[in-house]
Amino acid sequence: MNKKILLWSITAALAGFLFGFDVVVISGADKKLQALWGSSDAFHGWIVMGMALWGTVIGAMFGGYPTNKYGRKNTLIAIGVLFAVSAIGSALSNDPYVFAFARFIGGIGVGASTIAAPAYISEIAPAKDRGRLVALYQFNIVFGILIAFLSNFLLSGIGEHAWRWMLGVEAIPAVLYILFALKLPKSPRWLLSQSREEEARDVLKMIDPNANVEEQIAEFQSHSHKNDKTETIFIKKYRFPLTLAFLIAFFNQLSGINAFLYYAPRIFEEAGLGESTALLSSVGIGITNLVFTLLGVFLIDKLGRKTLMYLGSVGYIISLGLVSAAFFLGWTGMAVPIFLFLFIAAHAIGQGAVIWVFISEIFPNHLRASGQSFGSSVHWVLAALIPSLIPFLFSHPMIGAGVVFLIFAGMMVLQLLFVAFMMPETKGKTLEELEDIMIKK
Repeated sequence: MNKKILLWSITAALAGFLFGFDVVVISGADKKLQALWGSSDAFHGWIVMGMALWGTVIGAMFGGYPTNKYGRKNTLIAIGVLFAVSAIGSALSNDPYVFAFARFIGGIGVGASTIAAPAYISEIAPAKDRGRLVALYQFNIVFGILIAFLSNFLLSGIGEHAWRWMLGVEAIPAVLYILFALKLPKSPRWLLSQSREEEARDVLKMIDPNANVEEQIAEFQSHSHKNDKTETIFIKKYRFPLTLAFLIAFFNQLSGINAFLYYAPRIFEEAGLGESTALLSSVGIGITNLVFTLLGVFLIDKLGRKTLMYLGSVGYIISLGLVSAAFFLGWTGMAVPIFLFLFIAAHAIGQGAVIWVFISEIFPNHLRASGQSFGSSVHWVLAALIPSLIPFLFSHPMIGAGVVFLIFAGMMVLQLLFVAFMMPETKGKTLEELEDIMIKK
């Protein structure tokens, strides 16, 4: 694999590290903040905990605009700035409203990163390596999750203001990421879409000095010329990729993954573990996520996207069914953590490894950022709604954790049917070849 492409892909994928860290770091401060500000379950869920996710929705909905207009690279740099500002602002907050606003800013960075980073990597990667390179974004998400869980565990005993350190420490990797992103070249496909052919030619020569650059440019232009720049992803001929993006994002969140990551310590305490054991089990979740994401990254270009989704779907159904049974039947101790480790493994090797790769592949070049924005928006609207409801659903006498996890298991049966009967395989094909396939469908 070209070392330059690998380095640039890793750099862009570091936006995923900040995404993972930012989303999960709040779990260590969850109960402390509710006690500190005396918040009701509803206020705590929707405002204190949920505001970052609503920021993510905004970032996902509107992140396609700067990614198209100002470029993938410039958007990635701006994302780093948002994360740094959010980390410092939330750490210094003295009331829930300022805290929520600071977290909202970070959420915008998360949402925009799910558009700009996969789009950038998919556009510089060769077809044979595109899956694993784009999946580096997901690897960095779970690496950020692991570091956030570990950081929370290590900082949990330093006093009543431990939560400030938990949240503020994110500023360090955010600043480092900005410095790395400044060194990235611009996406050659984006440059060509902006009629900046000479700059695109220079980048393509940097990517592979031995490649036939004129042939690559001609292939891109043969597709860009046949597309009307006034097109949107919502017209009839793009209905198939639009439906695919919607469904893979929908099922990703109806697995319950974000609800679990946000409330892992609370879920473990509901299952009868003590606070410190719950935090330590959360670190175990992070390690499991990392190991199986690495496996997914390794396999995605070998077995393909569909095979990984089959494996993940079956793992989801088994693990979520067992978690639900544990709550219904009163199993305590380490049963729930073990079942949830299986759930995380299923997510990491399936949906986790596939979603951002798949959405970045199925839309044509001139609509990639818009398509990525649509898929990300569906993902993050649900990611905001579901975790925001968790405190209420878990505490409701007629619902409870067992019913919630049973519903998630049922949704994964539907995902299995989606994979079997609708999802196409995309491995090994150029983005231009995939464009032709998706439009024919």
